[in-house]
Amino acid sequence: MCFLGRIVSRPLNISLILIFSIPNSAFSAAQVRPNILLIAIDDLNDWVGCLKGHPQALTPNIDALAARGTLFANAHCQAPVCQPSRASLMTSLLPSSSGIYFLNPGIDASPVAREQITLPARYAREGYQVMGAGKLFHTTSGQVFSQLGEYGGGFGYFGPQPAKKITYQQGHPLWDWGAFPDETKQMPDMQIADWAARALSRSYDSPFFLAVGFFRPHVPMLVPQEWMDKHPLDQIKLPQVLADDVDDISPYAKDLTTRHHVAPTHRWMTDHNEWQHAVQAYLASATFVDACVGKVLRALEASRYRENTIVVLFSDHGFHLGEKQRWAKRSLWEDGTRVPLIISAPGLPTGQVCTQAAGLIDIYPTLLDLCGMSAEKKHEGITLKPQLENAAASRTTPVITTFGPGNHAVRSERWRYIRYRDGSEELYDHHHDRHEWNNLAHDPVWKDVMHAHRKHVPKSEHPILGKGSTGHQAFEAAETLLKKQNTSSAR
Repeated sequence: MCFLGRIVSRPLNISLILIFSIPNSAFSAAQVRPNILLIAIDDLNDWVGCLKGHPQALTPNIDALAARGTLFANAHCQAPVCQPSRASLMTSLLPSSSGIYFLNPGIDASPVAREQITLPARYAREGYQVMGAGKLFHTTSGQVFSQLGEYGGGFGYFGPQPAKKITYQQGHPLWDWGAFPDETKQMPDMQIADWAARALSRSYDSPFFLAVGFFRPHVPMLVPQEWMDKHPLDQIKLPQVLADDVDDISPYAKDLTTRHHVAPTHRWMTDHNEWQHAVQAYLASATFVDACVGKVLRALEASRYRENTIVVLFSDHGFHLGEKQRWAKRSLWEDGTRVPLIISAPGLPTGQVCTQAAGLIDIYPTLLDLCGMSAEKKHEGITLKPQLENAAASRTTPVITTFGPGNHAVRSERWRYIRYRDGSEELYDHHHDRHEWNNLAHDPVWKDVMHAHRKHVPKSEHPILGKGSTGHQAFEAAETLLKKQNTSSAR
């Protein structure tokens, strides 16, 4: 039985987290409690108009949301893999605390996570009508939401898929890209958006917690031709890549993050002249999912709930499309961890951009704070309400991202520090090196910066390692390399 937590029986431009404005800036017990609309997007990196991750990103609905709330332009996941990222968000626990690092096992396997009430379960306990559709938890969304309230379905999940792969004939069944199927109405994400729009047209006797999880731009990057046409292939701009980009990192780091993954290699992409085509498909998938987001938000705007609803939209982790000469997730660099995140709350400032670091782990405590609910004592995220009130408000702690035991990134407003299990380190100055091309870890000029970030690396870990997932395979391969290095050093 899946883990639920302890419970007692007009095109609208918007970005990742939105709350429509109403006169009051806070909710008290005497006021009507706000509804929650949580929008999750799978594998969307910073290729969003308002984040300027790619000059050809076309996401008008997400951009409009950002204009109506606070855009957290320096937001990061806590794990660059679906399962641990979503587990961290839903419990506000770091992977190093829960022990959930890879695609399996899930939350049920963690004694620490089992003691933590999940985000939707907390709202069910508070008397909210809980509803969801699509991908919210990694694999147990239907079971969780059906037991807490209502689950609309997965509507085909990552499908539909052609009988024969279009572009990438080898490899994992989901790794493919191109124009498919014929009509947008066949896409599960559009059906999920339709379901959410219908949910927003209904009447409820209590406030609702409505969670909507979209699957694109996760592979397969297949969308109907109309979305590909919005990004003409002959006009596609490729990410900037250095041929020697990873020459200044350790063999362990290379083995962990650039090898032993199911995605095509960058060499394969360039040798087969598919780099532009794959970038086109990713951009088209992001534009498509933005349209799905817009449909949901227009339904909210047309509903009776528009002035009393907090909307949260986020992506679970980043995605490489050639940067660092690699593809997909599972890295501790900016392209693997940076995600869209916007929060807009009733009565709070609009059009803000916050450059302080923020984490998906912060969403849960932020929503409790905005709703006037008591905090969960074991949460490791912090409320972002101070930044919602004033985007320039400082944050005292950086954000942690973890990929396998002993491998952590520490992101502050200016710096990214990485420490791997073998003791190797990386340091990047985002004021001068947004591509993270220059590893400063060995420059003594920055020893104080290194020390300040190093102290935030988790001191203890309790991993629960599942077998068979691609992330775990990469970790095991890197571990084998590390053991060989240690044996060689001991001789």
